Amino acid sequence: MSVTHPMYNTIALVVRPNTTGIEEPVRDVINFLKQGGYSVVLESDTAEHLGITDIPSMSVQGIGERADAVVVMGGDGTMLGIARQLAAYDTPLIGINQGRLGFMTDIRQEDMLPVLGRILGGTHKAERRTLLEGRVMRDGKAIFFGTAVNDVVVSRGAGAGMVELSVDVDNQFMYNQRSDGLIISTPTGSTAYALSAGGPLLHPTLGGIAMVPIAPHALSNRPIVLPDSSEIVIELKRGKDITVNFDMQTFASAATGDQIHIRLSPHTITFLHPEGWSYYNTLREKLHWNEYPSTDGKI
Repeated sequence: MSVTHPMYNTIALVVRPNTTGIEEPVRDVINFLKQGGYSVVLESDTAEHLGITDIPSMSVQGIGERADAVVVMGGDGTMLGIARQLAAYDTPLIGINQGRLGFMTDIRQEDMLPVLGRILGGTHKAERRTLLEGRVMRDGKAIFFGTAVNDVVVSRGAGAGMVELSVDVDNQFMYNQRSDGLIISTPTGSTAYALSAGGPLLHPTLGGIAMVPIAPHALSNRPIVLPDSSEIVIELKRGKDITVNFDMQTFASAATGDQIHIRLSPHTITFLHPEGWSYYNTLREKLHWNEYPSTDGKI
């Protein structure tokens, strides 16, 4: 959707730590926002890493409760981390790319100030994304809980053999699987690890959950897309050093007999994109999707 009236007053800034040369662009953004009449706050870790003391700082919880929007300067990993933490507050996120790929941090640094001004002025495209939530159950008790914007990944340890998994969906047996692991992905995550493992691209607005095996023993074990209303239970039958990863940022160690329960999170996240933003254009630019190989000018 596009809107054309101001909506935001307090803007929080989150910056990827240890980014060479980031101090000057951060100051540019802060000064631009202050000159525009916005109240600016920094996420606590950002303020500490950059040594900025003249701008108020607050915790992620404080940002969720008080900020009208969050500007993230970093890569997709930075965006994933803060998006999971802010999901319960439904705070809109704006990404300025300081990473490599920039699927979710889609504003180029050289364009950031005029584009940011237009977005905060109300001229933007808002896009809502789903998340997954999962818990690791052992002997009937939850030992770990996590959320994921991209994916939940059950995988074997380094140097270990295959894992054996039993998968149920909505209390119905789906299959037993021997593989290096299993990726349970949101549409957002379909362009991440799931894609490299041979999974399908899912449009972000699609209500689906992709299950993509990692190096399955059976060649017939193919990815499948489930309704996002599905309740997925993965039981660990055999394997060593098994881990359960949420967006590859938080993880739990699991053991034979554990169950991982995965479902759609009740929360969503909202990205604010520049007007004219296109998911298909992002695929072409970031993944070189559907490009013909070079023919040196010959057809």
